[in-house]
Amino acid sequence: MVLLVIDTQKLITNEKLYEFDKFVFNVKEIINKARQNNIEVIYVRHDDGMDSDLTKGTDGFEIYEEFRPINGEKIFDKNVNSAFKGTGLLEYLRKKDEDEIIIVGLQTDYCIDATIKCGFEHGFNIIVPAYANTTVDNKFMSSENSYKYYNEFIWKGRYAECISLGEVIEIMNK
Repeated sequence: MVLLVIDTQKLITNEKLYEFDKFVFNVKEIINKARQNNIEVIYVRHDDGMDSDLTKGTDGFEIYEEFRPINGEKIFDKNVNSAFKGTGLLEYLRKKDEDEIIIVGLQTDYCIDATIKCGFEHGFNIIVPAYANTTVDNKFMSSENSYKYYNEFIWKGRYAECISLGEVIEIMNK
């Protein structure tokens, strides 16, 4: 089992996100439990390219302070929604013979959705803790509706185990 912390970068980890405080609390809790239980924490960062504020070399590109990596924890950078496409992450997890991934981070309707579906396609058992992914409003849906649509309808029972923070911590403690 590994924990993937996706796109929790300074530029986009802010109060505009749905249930921001609950999200920050839950992600910190999950990262801490993973470390306590020797579950590898792997970070993924999104690079939108040179003409963007979300690109390598900018402060906004770096991991949000409250989630930051320690002790050389791995970071994979991507430039598409899926954390698996062209990053080396898939090969790394295969080499380690991992088959179960806990996924947290940003944004529910973009990179989290793509990574969950691609991870499922690659044969991983995906675990999605409640309120450990989030997003902002878009022109079609509020952030709350996006969160509920993916976590409670699209992923649950199809692509992932969408379970409570307590259930995830119980699994991590085993």
